[in-house]
Amino acid sequence: MDDPREALLTERGRSVKLLADVERSMRDVSDARDGANTDDEHDPEGATLAWERGSLGAVRDDARRRVEQVDAALARLDAGVYGTCVVGGEPIQEARLAAVPWAATCVAHA
Repeated sequence: MDDPREALLTERGRSVKLLADVERSMRDVSDARDGANTDDEHDPEGATLAWERGSLGAVRDDARRRVEQVDAALARLDAGVYGTCVVGGEPIQEARLAAVPWAATCVAHA
């Protein structure tokens, strides 16, 4: 298997950028509501803004989780245990690692 470090670092960079973009968007949505004397429940735009905040929050959480997963994969790589299932200890299939370089488990334990 080739060294997956480049793929992991690329994914980490993409996820960190996405996280920053989403957090900026969340601030923009929040700032748009500042000073308004309405609440989401009674404001005709409220449901849309609440949905947007919720959607952005989900994307933010996924980006944070991906950064954590990639960091853990990089740590496994540095420790020499990359490509080994953290649950059962068996090798993770190369096709799985090619598709998901940050995978911590084999398909059976996913």
